[in-house]
Amino acid sequence: MADIRRRAAVLGSPIAHSLSPVLHRAAYAELGLDDWSYDRFEVDEAALPGFIEGLDSSWAGLSLTMPLKRAIIPLLDEISATAASVEAVNTVVFTEDGRRVGDNTDIPGMIAALRERGIDKVESAAVLGAGATASSALAALAVVCAGPVTAYVRGPERAAEMRGWGERLGVDVLIGDWADAAAALSAPLVIATTPDGATDDLAGSVPEAPGILFDVLYEPWPTALVAAWSERAGAVVGGLDLLVHQAALQVEQMTGVPHAFPAAMRSAGLRALESR
Repeated sequence: MADIRRRAAVLGSPIAHSLSPVLHRAAYAELGLDDWSYDRFEVDEAALPGFIEGLDSSWAGLSLTMPLKRAIIPLLDEISATAASVEAVNTVVFTEDGRRVGDNTDIPGMIAALRERGIDKVESAAVLGAGATASSALAALAVVCAGPVTAYVRGPERAAEMRGWGERLGVDVLIGDWADAAAALSAPLVIATTPDGATDDLAGSVPEAPGILFDVLYEPWPTALVAAWSERAGAVVGGLDLLVHQAALQVEQMTGVPHAFPAAMRSAGLRALESR
């Protein structure tokens, strides 16, 4: 086996469930990068600075998941406009001169996942939930959605956060109470950004002719809402679609190779999920 000369990894807490190693390694195999490795490390916010400082010149990049997407920012030399727009970094590339550059591939990954299904523009949309993933969804909708976006959230603090992100991203955000979240399902595009189980109670409210559902979860799959949506012949975009597209962009940035074989990455991800 060839000596490992370039390294990358995903950091987060918890991290054992992450599919990122499977996806990135599949891309490396397709690209013939036998001297690249990709691992996972359990790292929380307190341990992050020490981990970053301990990396040597063999490291090409990092993927960041929760709770590190904002904690990493003060440790970087530069972040992209995309990452700055939502104050969240999920990708770090180490340049040849030793600089740490942050980006957010979740946003273009969402757009790419929708476009893969032929979804370039919708007249309005709904977002279920708030938080970091919801802000990324709003950033993607700034490109995809021509009209207003209704965010269904719990409590006035979350409502204020989503309004603030809307103003920052140039999206006309309306607020709906979570108690009325079933109304979201009539939107042409619904993006569910909530944890496992949060939308299960909505499964019985799927309309007769639903539009597009983008559920960012990939495990467990399908969710109750996705299953009900599919039964009504509605179009579904899943969390694995997002994961593959954002990971493909990460591989391109870290390796400098412009094509990261998303089809091979998706196949590897499906096999990994089926074996769990």
